Amino acid sequence: MSAASANPVPSAPPSYEEAVGINVNYPHPYPVPDPGLKPDGKGTNLPPHMGQPPPANNPITVQTVYVQQPVMFYDRPVQMVCPSCNQVIVTRLSYDSGALTWLSCGGLCLLGCIAGCCLIPFCIDALKDVDHTCPKCSALVGSYKRL
Repeated sequence: MSAASANPVPSAPPSYEEAVGINVNYPHPYPVPDPGLKPDGKGTNLPPHMGQPPPANNPITVQTVYVQQPVMFYDRPVQMVCPSCNQVIVTRLSYDSGALTWLSCGGLCLLGCIAGCCLIPFCIDALKDVDHTCPKCSALVGSYKRL
């Protein structure tokens, strides 16, 4: 108990300036208006901007950037700008067996079409995934997954 009474208990918390360590005698980083001036600021002589260099008289270079809207790919050809060769194209379609094709084949097998009829979905383009390629540079520009 005697150890607790040996430490003096402060009567009030420190002020903001004491806690943060602001030196009140340090000059302000901005000009402080004189108390005799009007609040509208007329008649004040503002100091020149110190931290900024004077504006240069360099010519301004303008660069035009074209942003292409996102293209939605479906099972039809799409007119667009190819991101690989930057030509305006109509995409070429190629069909690949995808999840819907295989699920249709499995469904027909479960229904009893096991004599080869279950392979019919692999002959139908409407059940396949579609890849869109550029006809000029043959780059893959997008695909459409059925499932």
